[in-house]
Amino acid sequence: MGLPALEFSDCYLDSPQFRDRLKSHELELDKTNKFIKELIKDGKALIQALKTKSLQEFAGVLQNLEDERTRMIENADDVLITPLERFRKEQIGAAKEAKKKYDKETEKYCGVLEKHLSLSAKKKESHLHEADSQVDSVRQHFYEVSLEYVFKVQEVQERKMFEFVEPLLAFLQGLFTYYHHGYELAKDFNHFKTDLTISIQNTRNRFESTRSEVESLMKKMKENPHEHKSISPHTMEGYLFIQEKRSFVSTWVKYYCTYQRDSKRLSMVLFDQKSGGKIGEEESFILKSCTRRKTDSIEKRFCFDVEAVDRPGVMITMQALSEEDRRLWMEAMDGREPVYNLNQDNQNEAMAQLDVIGFNVIKKFIYAVETRGIDEQGLYRIVGVNSRVQKLLSLAMDPKTFADVELDSSEWEIKTITSSIKHYLRMLPAPLMTYQYQRSFIKAAKLDNPEARVAEIHSIVHRLPEKNKQMLELLMKHLANVASHHQQNLMTVANLGVVFGPTLLRPQEETVAAIMDIKFQNIVVEILIENHDTIFKDTPAPAVGPTGLQLNLPRRKSTENKAPSCSERPLTLFRTPTHPDKDKAAALTDKRNSVVMNSSSESQPTSLNCNSTHNWSKLNNLSSGDGEQDGLLLARPNRPNALQNPKGRGSISSSPPPRKARALYACKAEHDSELSFIAGTIFENVHPSREPGWLEGTLDGRTGLIPENYVEFM
Repeated sequence: MGLPALEFSDCYLDSPQFRDRLKSHELELDKTNKFIKELIKDGKALIQALKTKSLQEFAGVLQNLEDERTRMIENADDVLITPLERFRKEQIGAAKEAKKKYDKETEKYCGVLEKHLSLSAKKKESHLHEADSQVDSVRQHFYEVSLEYVFKVQEVQERKMFEFVEPLLAFLQGLFTYYHHGYELAKDFNHFKTDLTISIQNTRNRFESTRSEVESLMKKMKENPHEHKSISPHTMEGYLFIQEKRSFVSTWVKYYCTYQRDSKRLSMVLFDQKSGGKIGEEESFILKSCTRRKTDSIEKRFCFDVEAVDRPGVMITMQALSEEDRRLWMEAMDGREPVYNLNQDNQNEAMAQLDVIGFNVIKKFIYAVETRGIDEQGLYRIVGVNSRVQKLLSLAMDPKTFADVELDSSEWEIKTITSSIKHYLRMLPAPLMTYQYQRSFIKAAKLDNPEARVAEIHSIVHRLPEKNKQMLELLMKHLANVASHHQQNLMTVANLGVVFGPTLLRPQEETVAAIMDIKFQNIVVEILIENHDTIFKDTPAPAVGPTGLQLNLPRRKSTENKAPSCSERPLTLFRTPTHPDKDKAAALTDKRNSVVMNSSSESQPTSLNCNSTHNWSKLNNLSSGDGEQDGLLLARPNRPNALQNPKGRGSISSSPPPRKARALYACKAEHDSELSFIAGTIFENVHPSREPGWLEGTLDGRTGLIPENYVEFM
């Protein structure tokens, strides 16, 4: 009858097109039901007419015909009426009952899903997991009912072809045989009857042979629905709830969405599964970007934002049906994760640029600070009122009002001006010292040798973009001037490093490692302030090690450093030393500075002295001066190949006396010169090794190397 095929795999997608095809089958069943009712009515009328006695006077000649007529009347009910009535009640009636169940489950599933998606992301994790399990159970039951309903509809459509037609054929055969001209009619009808009989038998055989296969497919799809998904012409399609913002309130509306990756076209149509009909016209737009929504930024779960090409800056928030569904949508749209930037004002990010306006504003602010408040206590540490800072920046950054800003007047406090400088630096799209070189600066700050630190930072600064370098030079020159008045303003180089380190070297993502690196950000700023004349005016020279080999300091790729074999641990905090022994404090502090430098010209590496008293004291001062009580515990260091042989190794003269140490973590030795141990092991005669990041100690009469960040002194 030209009805579109119903696929089991479409039950899981439940698209508007599937609902349309299903509806056409339902309408066809309704038409068949009405036709059978009319046919039964006409058949009963015909039988009633045949019961009349209009032919009884031919009793003599037509007695045999009368007997045949009587038998036909008696059998008419069994041949025609009963089979048709039974088909209508049993088959079409069962399909209607299945439809009621399907509609009921559809309404139940949609209601549960909407309620589930309205759950707050701030609920307890156990409650959310329980809700997820419940909605998965309801969803699975809905899919099973959908599969059974589609199976029943198809079965009725196939049965109709023989169980409905066959009684009609039998009745007509008897009727034509009865009439006086029945023989002629039956003869003319014979070829059609033969063809129809063969067709009915073929249809019955085909139904019986395919029914088991279709039922088997349905069972397979119930067991493994994801393995039998239909091939879609779209990259991704399904239902999404879209946030529509109206006056004072926002609502979530359910759309059926399709996405084509090649054209980046996202189409949406408002569709109600409960009523099974479209509510609005299809809308579409070209996708510009897709970003996962942070959990703490919205009450709903499974959300992501999309932006259209023709509506830049306007974010459309969408909610997927589950975490897995969101992942599939984001993969199809090439979505990205949200960037967790530290100290970033999103509203004003685009305001600040390293352009002529930016340079003029900073120069004007610096001049006002140096002429009005260079001796003011807590300069740059004390923050101004945020509303005043915003107002000053708005006026200063606007070319129309820049000249009217009078910083000499008492209207603008010094703390407002200094806070504006810091806020401007935070408003830049990227930190002044760039994300690209952020890790390079941190690695340089971790070098043991002070001269090597300065040389490496000197080199990295001259790799910065020209405008970034110019602004950094302007700022460092000013901060050096501020530090020179530290007797009055109490802002030493270390204090200024604490203030500006996180701003100038903010990481791209907020991680535990980034938080642990804050003190090294401060060290970089300290070095820039103390050596600003040399760093910005002189061309950097290549670093040379003590043996005369040219060294490639932390710029070497991290892939050359193998991962530690001793317990893959995340960055951890040191325990703050409480013992008054200065040697212990120095040994703990020394752990923060360990590094290995590999030669770039030869396979023979060279190590730097890791026991510099200057480094210890500097880091101790930093630890006490920047308000942080914990240092960074580095991962197990790599040792140069040339130093893996313990022969000829000795302690340097400035090392503290040997002490006992306890293992914090288990470690398996990679070389004969190392010691293997478990957590809690006690080492004797522990003293610094000449190899950076390693200690030398004795365990069970055997002397070997120990990673210093795996132990604590007793």
